[in-house]
Amino acid sequence: MIHLSSGAEPSPDFTPIAHWLGASDPANFEFVFWSMFIMITVLSILVFNLGFARKLPLFKNIVVYAVMLFGNMFITFFALTLPIIESLGIAAVILGVYKLQLNRHKRERGEGDQSEKENTQS
Repeated sequence: MIHLSSGAEPSPDFTPIAHWLGASDPANFEFVFWSMFIMITVLSILVFNLGFARKLPLFKNIVVYAVMLFGNMFITFFALTLPIIESLGIAAVILGVYKLQLNRHKRERGEGDQSEKENTQS
């Protein structure tokens, strides 16, 4: 949203992270942009690897990450006023918990299968 202040200058509503980094000061734009770009890139890679990544050949991995970096440049502009970083953080936490539970379940199931095989072989 863009609101008009008393001086009739448009001022966007920044996200808490953008505001914390100093996005309201035009002199800090480059610092804020690159800081948010790095955060978005790290979280995007984390979410991709936790939820969607498959084993790919090296060249295909390079292409996937290059396209991700290119797209993150545009997403960073949206992240100034939309909760992109916050959403990626929540997605990373949810997918991380899911992966931990899945691995724990597989490990318990694998141990159960081993003990059943030992009992049937005896």
